[in-house]
Amino acid sequence: MEKQKKSSSLNERINLITSHMFKQYKEHTEATKHTKKLFEKLLQEMEEITDKLKQCFEKRKLHTSSALCQIDADRSVGVINILWNSLSFTTRGNTKPQALYRNEADPLFTGRILALNGNFYDASLDIQDQEYPDILECEIASLYIPADKTVPAVMKIRHIGDKEFYLNQGDAAKEFLMRTIEIICGGGIYHEEIDIDEQE
Repeated sequence: MEKQKKSSSLNERINLITSHMFKQYKEHTEATKHTKKLFEKLLQEMEEITDKLKQCFEKRKLHTSSALCQIDADRSVGVINILWNSLSFTTRGNTKPQALYRNEADPLFTGRILALNGNFYDASLDIQDQEYPDILECEIASLYIPADKTVPAVMKIRHIGDKEFYLNQGDAAKEFLMRTIEIICGGGIYHEEIDIDEQE
């Protein structure tokens, strides 16, 4: 009788674990599917926006190479170069269920599109071979895509902190792309300065 009770208790515990894991698996599978579709839209938008940038630069007598985009063979990385700015987008790293931590809401299992400052293929950045969390050193913003298509995607911008921006999944690709381009191109690069105190 005691043995039967233990066996029943063990089965219940195993059932709880498998139910929990299966729910995560299903959410991950759906979120990954939506993330791939949304990323494909982002790559298409990137090509269109690059063409528009080229046209605008040409009107200002700048060479068409002032705006270029590059997409890798497996379509998991896209890079856009705008004059001296490079911006990379990737879906690499969506290999297991991961939840978005939220201060005032339940964690949300999502896929993730990363926007990185710099060219993913520039060896000096050493982005290509990096895994999380090292790659996050170059993060500008991330777009988190939930399993449910009707739930808005969540955009988080690194320098703003925990603030969440909600984007309809239908428009999220273009909006995320444009906002990150505005962040990178709207800022400026400062001359490096030598700290005299450090040299002494």
